[in-house]
Amino acid sequence: MASDDTITETLDFMKWHGAGNDFVIIDSRGRDAVVTRDLAAKLGDRNRGVGFDQLAEIRNSDVADIDLDFWNADGSRAGACGNATRCVAHFILDMTKQSELTIRTTRGVLKARVEGDQVSVNMGQPQTAWNEVPLSKNIDTAHLPIEGDPAAVGMGNPHCVFFVDNTEAVDVAGIGPRIEHDPLFPEATNVEFAEIRARDEIRMRVWERGTGITLACGSGACATAVAAHQRGLTDSRVRMELDGGWLTLDWRDDGVWMTGPTAFVFKGQLTPAFLKGL
Repeated sequence: MASDDTITETLDFMKWHGAGNDFVIIDSRGRDAVVTRDLAAKLGDRNRGVGFDQLAEIRNSDVADIDLDFWNADGSRAGACGNATRCVAHFILDMTKQSELTIRTTRGVLKARVEGDQVSVNMGQPQTAWNEVPLSKNIDTAHLPIEGDPAAVGMGNPHCVFFVDNTEAVDVAGIGPRIEHDPLFPEATNVEFAEIRARDEIRMRVWERGTGITLACGSGACATAVAAHQRGLTDSRVRMELDGGWLTLDWRDDGVWMTGPTAFVFKGQLTPAFLKGL
């Protein structure tokens, strides 16, 4: 935990979700970052903390409107989180009345904007080279030597995308953790299971690295759309149904744009008793 003068008595947080993908958001603009591995893991416990798929911490930026850091529910760091980025963008754009926002993450500086009653974020260009995903050795990322012939795509996080006939029949809880820790992925991986319904529609379910089964995954949706288009299964723009709702993915010259709903759920304060010992 940060020094006692950073967090004195309580710590404010917000709870948001995007298509059922739920997040705790902590606004640390104007102070040092406060989130640590221990705090993220304690806060991510759905029984003893608040619970989330990912945690996002907003910080001041010297190159963009804001900086964003991401954490998984097990306390590990996440390199990208598309739906959390959209939720934070909604929060900041509503506060500042700006029409567009720049956000620095480990993916670089991303752009976000409001699209009607939804929020769009440009998640950047996909990473398809083996050392960018990354993989542990130089092999074809479009066809991995894993049963089921998945593809690997990096979107700030590594992703392993399987194409299946019926997503509802997939044992996500059984296959997900095994693939997450496959030796081919030195940083572990998110695992997606995609059913192609039409040239412009995909059904997808996901196992998220460091978290488990989630209702949606923004970077995973982007990776799935990219892998499907690269295999010639879909167009570059698709609608995608996840367990928690629908997202639209549009792979353009400037990156993969993701559009979907966001919702502010509640705000609260972490008590001194909860923060004690961190």
